[in-house]
Amino acid sequence: MTEAQGNDWPPDRVLILGAGPAGLTAAYELGRANVACIILEREAEVGGLAKTIEHRGFRFDLGGHRFFTDDEWVQALWKDLLGDAFLLRPRLSRILYRNRFFQYPLRPLDAFIGLGILPSVQVLLSYVRARLWPATPERTFKDWTSNRFGQKLYRAFFKSYTEKVLGIACTEVSADWAAQRIDGLSLFAALRNAFAYSKPGRTARTLIDAFYYPRLGSGMLWRALADRITGAGGEIRCDRSVDRVQWSDDRITAIEARTADGRAERVCGTHFLSSIALRDLIRCLEPAPPHNVREAAENLRYRDFILVALILDKAEVFADNWIYIHDGAVRVGRIQNFKNWSADMVPDRARTCLGLEYFCTESDNLWQASDTDLIALSTAELERLGLCLRGEVVDGKVERVPKAYPLYDVDYRSHVDTVLRFLSGFSNLHLIGRNGMHRYVNQDHAMISARHAVARVLKGSGGPAAR
Repeated sequence: MTEAQGNDWPPDRVLILGAGPAGLTAAYELGRANVACIILEREAEVGGLAKTIEHRGFRFDLGGHRFFTDDEWVQALWKDLLGDAFLLRPRLSRILYRNRFFQYPLRPLDAFIGLGILPSVQVLLSYVRARLWPATPERTFKDWTSNRFGQKLYRAFFKSYTEKVLGIACTEVSADWAAQRIDGLSLFAALRNAFAYSKPGRTARTLIDAFYYPRLGSGMLWRALADRITGAGGEIRCDRSVDRVQWSDDRITAIEARTADGRAERVCGTHFLSSIALRDLIRCLEPAPPHNVREAAENLRYRDFILVALILDKAEVFADNWIYIHDGAVRVGRIQNFKNWSADMVPDRARTCLGLEYFCTESDNLWQASDTDLIALSTAELERLGLCLRGEVVDGKVERVPKAYPLYDVDYRSHVDTVLRFLSGFSNLHLIGRNGMHRYVNQDHAMISARHAVARVLKGSGGPAAR
């Protein structure tokens, strides 16, 4: 085992776990303050959940990553990093339900025409009933969405997709999930929005009609930020899996990591920022935390994700940036059309690259399936949905993404609170990012969490401050 730089590190050196949006932002801010830092990243490249994969000239993200924010500092940094390569893109996303496309965000007139007269009347009556007799308290995802749309629209446009994504019944999902993911959306808000164009930062996230996007995918921005960090003297060490997080009294003291070739590496620091999953952080702590903390961490759940990128010998498939699949007959949940995010994502304009998203867990049969079987499954499902012919698929690439979503079951908050109470005892530990806080935040919120953490480091104050 080697100890990086022996014992002669600078008086203040910050170790950052994870090189996703949060970790990179933290390193960037530390560099601006002339504070030495090292990022330890498990994967071979930076970007985390927001990186871009290249396969034979075709580029695709791990899901769709829109860039929009209300935060002026974040917006200015994005534009500074990419300049003219930061494109303003129109948004088009629809729901495929019962072989028909419906606008999303929902536009009431479109939904009513698509559903028909009788179902539309039932939707309106259901909505009126929900407004007059709402479910109280709003404890579950079903309660939250039914109160804002009525039971009929909840069952038609929210239930099946949410259960496909999360793998549990909507009655087991906390209302916090809806409050974060579709904040500001209701039948009234959708109706009001149907008659107005909205730009990023001007309205609820769910309702925006345009967003910014890097010309060569979301990873383009994070690679540019990584270059800024290393150019300012920061260090990014990829292919580092964290084995142990050592602590004594009220302080984290060192990280033990393992390189891709199996070498052990011990790195010391004065401050530690973590964006790795809370459950993994607790598992790595040495000595082990009390039993109740370990039990709470083990009860934190995650939803994993498989992206199957298919290359089609077809110039146009659908006009959307992405579509939601509300069809229980297929396992795919959402389909990205990366060509419609940026034309430069594909090297051949006569072809199209689609990203089929499958939500699963690492222990299930889908995750364990071979790449060949997953490409065959996604090809068959595209054909079943009427989006292409089997023979039009000419290539495919599979990417598995563990812990893509921190799961909000109805008991998650109590488990998170137990873990955070323990971690708050460390004066030099700060939690950042989606999995670091077990909070399903977007890229800009992950960046903001990192900026706040760095401010606490610079002021010498401690504690995770994750919520």
